[in-house]
Amino acid sequence: MSTQVPALLDGLVDDAAVFPPGSATLPDALAAHRRHRAAWYADLVGPLLLPASTVAAGELTGLVDPGEGLVIGLIGDTGVARLPFALSFLAPDGVTARQVEVGVAKRGEDPLPGIVELLRLTDAMPGVEAVYAELPLTFGLMGALDALAAARADGVPIAAKFRTGGLAAELFPTPAELAAVICACRDRGLPFKLTAGLHQAIRHLDPETGFTHHGYANVLAAALAAADGERMKTVAELLTVVDPRPLLERASARLDASRPLWVGFGSCSILEPLTDLIRLGLVNGGYDA
Repeated sequence: MSTQVPALLDGLVDDAAVFPPGSATLPDALAAHRRHRAAWYADLVGPLLLPASTVAAGELTGLVDPGEGLVIGLIGDTGVARLPFALSFLAPDGVTARQVEVGVAKRGEDPLPGIVELLRLTDAMPGVEAVYAELPLTFGLMGALDALAAARADGVPIAAKFRTGGLAAELFPTPAELAAVICACRDRGLPFKLTAGLHQAIRHLDPETGFTHHGYANVLAAALAAADGERMKTVAELLTVVDPRPLLERASARLDASRPLWVGFGSCSILEPLTDLIRLGLVNGGYDA
């Protein structure tokens, strides 16, 4: 039985071990990430995500061998303006930031000023392959997507990021809202990343919180449908599905192709989504947990 991760799932899950609810210590997260990178499912795993505050405090120093070539994603918890400062701490430890992700506005704020500030700083991020502007799904969203698409057309490696969950009901977009965002990104040729709430492959009700969570297999099918030019209604319907069969039908036909639109999502556990993907038959293999 092949244990190769299919191209469709390449880099789908970024390693967010240090973030809640996992909240691993930095030494533990680094040790686990090294194991993931050396495992048969390594192609599924994106970079280790670390807060800018942790990096800027020098907490990586002494924990990383400069020769190991650690690749991270920097999460801008200290704001847009402090991103270059945090990035300056990486090179002495031999660490590379593949991507930078930062919120550009709070809910109800105009995101355009934050986008303008972020775009000004992209030249101060040498070596960064992708910059993700996290946008609230509220006021000014479509104008913000237009601004990102225009910058991307000018060669700036910028894309969008959205929350699909959190500690409050309003942080969970409805299927219609998420479908609208996916189709809006499709129409603008704009990749997007997701964060929070994608704890299982299939849409489900969390009995502990009472919130209904989006499933990452639903999002995958929805992104494939959007990329194929399907209408927003079809994309939204795929996000509501709780029967995995129609989702698997779409995904299984595209396993050897690269994933369109959706860059992926962060998870504080790598093995949980891996287990789900094996159970669904999208990944074949076994592993020692």
